[in-house]
Amino acid sequence: MFLGTHTPRLDEKGRLILPAKFRDELAGGVVITKGQERCLYVFPMPEFQRLAGQLREAPVTNKAARAYSRVFFASAHDEVPDKQGRVTIPAHLREYASLGRDLVVIGASTRVEIWDKQSWDDYLSASEEEFADIEEGVLPGGL
Repeated sequence: MFLGTHTPRLDEKGRLILPAKFRDELAGGVVITKGQERCLYVFPMPEFQRLAGQLREAPVTNKAARAYSRVFFASAHDEVPDKQGRVTIPAHLREYASLGRDLVVIGASTRVEIWDKQSWDDYLSASEEEFADIEEGVLPGGL
């Protein structure tokens, strides 16, 4: 399970050093793809394969499933982190997420998310007030 918030920097070659506490689980390979709210999702290969299987089960006649699958898979980039725990984020994904030099990398249970620092700060300030109000809808019966 991926947890926590980290603040690495993107180097001049578009590489990110993965947080040390995530490296063991990601060492076998990752898939980086577009996420919601203009962030990037980073999946360990087994989790990506599980999600791909779920998407394959959706009927081809389902327009929303086709559209989501197209964007999800077409933007995906697979890579094995190097010995320093670095991965290269392709230009099209850096552009999609408006990544600058300062990043925020968060653990989001079964995936890692990569955000531009300013985008994360904006998202967090806009959503923190709603956080307490949405618990009931997300966790029936609350905590």
